[in-house]
Amino acid sequence: MTIRIDDMSQRKVARIAGLLYLIYIVTFAFSSFVQSKPIAGGDAAATARNIMASERLFRIGFMSEVIAALFFLLTAWALYVLLKPVGKNLALLFLLLNLAGVAIECVLTLFHFAALPLLSGAEYLKVFRADQLQAQAMLFLNLSGAGNMITTLLYGAWLFPLGYLVVKSEFLPRILGILLILDGLCLLICFFQLCLFPGHEKMTYPLYPVMFIAEFGFALWLLIKGVKLKVQTE
Repeated sequence: MTIRIDDMSQRKVARIAGLLYLIYIVTFAFSSFVQSKPIAGGDAAATARNIMASERLFRIGFMSEVIAALFFLLTAWALYVLLKPVGKNLALLFLLLNLAGVAIECVLTLFHFAALPLLSGAEYLKVFRADQLQAQAMLFLNLSGAGNMITTLLYGAWLFPLGYLVVKSEFLPRILGILLILDGLCLLICFFQLCLFPGHEKMTYPLYPVMFIAEFGFALWLLIKGVKLKVQTE
């Protein structure tokens, strides 16, 4: 089979994908930092006070995660366009896995945001005691966090077909594809840690540099270098 990447539009698609990926990485990192700040361990009362004391920041965290999810989906679409000539079925697979992860992430983000109206002091909530509302808000926050296990699995799975197609493409460095596959393995390990060893996040800390190098490096390469033109693949 011969694949010709001789259209300058493909190089533009690669750079658009890289830009979208970088925006996603930065926006998601910001949202994760902001949304974790008000949570005071298992202390529902302290968490409630923190949320209400920084309501604007809480809203910004919610908004930035939704925006990050949108950019992640757009990234997957651009990569689908770029890698579809290499393997249409696998490209469709990673796009669908990404779409499923983004959809679930948005629902979980809504759960996270639900803590705010529960603590707002609205008139219709006065049938509940303050401690009951705080406990319900904490429940929604915990559900959102627990649901990350699902997105971790899906976001790990999408990297395997993506990495394979990058390796097979020959118009992108194979090392990037290998790193993406390793990134997928790291996320699967994180998934098992979250499911089987909750509260032992330190087990997965050594994996974070690999994940960062793989995704940030891939995004930078696409943005700066794009793809090689007129490549033939057996």
